[in-house]
Amino acid sequence: MTPATARKAGRTYGDYVSAALHQGRRDEAGTVPRVAARAIESAMVLALRERCPHAESLSDGDLVGRHLTRARLTGTTIEMDVVLRPHGPTEGHSGDDAGSDDDDREPVRVSIPWTSGPTRRARAIILPKASTRQAIQPIHAATRSTVVRSVAQGRHWLAEITQGTVTGPDAIASREGCSPRRVAMMISLAFLAPDLVQAAIDGRLLRGIGVSRLFDAPTEWTRQHAMLGL
Repeated sequence: MTPATARKAGRTYGDYVSAALHQGRRDEAGTVPRVAARAIESAMVLALRERCPHAESLSDGDLVGRHLTRARLTGTTIEMDVVLRPHGPTEGHSGDDAGSDDDDREPVRVSIPWTSGPTRRARAIILPKASTRQAIQPIHAATRSTVVRSVAQGRHWLAEITQGTVTGPDAIASREGCSPRRVAMMISLAFLAPDLVQAAIDGRLLRGIGVSRLFDAPTEWTRQHAMLGL
């Protein structure tokens, strides 16, 4: 697939388009001829951050460039070849042997569920009750990125506890140099309703709904919506 852009109503939209379709060979375009870039990229970034939690200082672009070698899209999954490179104080060292061990690492196949759906579907912002159309603005891109990273971090820490690789929030707090309360708040994001997480990935949350408003949400998904006035 190859990147493509289109402009509509003064906005630029990015897609990934089958190379065959791009070259006019529609019959060879495969099962997913076109897909919105933002949805695919956000899903892959979330999966990478869950598996590379210590790369939180990296931007989304640097994270993908460092860990993702290839991605294959089907009608039901995104298949990613991921190199789990370590992160530490030696990263970015410019010596002659820098990165030689990383280059020998074999990619790991990561499969995440995905459904293509319509190639041109509307993405309406999730609205609060009794809102006025004039006041509606989508979440800032930087806030969206922070929410996605934080959810991935919370899911990773929860997995560490449930799998027994750490003894609990206190151990994580000691390792990460933060308070147990901070760890608990991040883990609470792992219990957000799937549609709220997807809305954050898609940039459909209302502006003003950031990480601080999502901390310590009720476990019941319907109460989470009520807490946000949705």
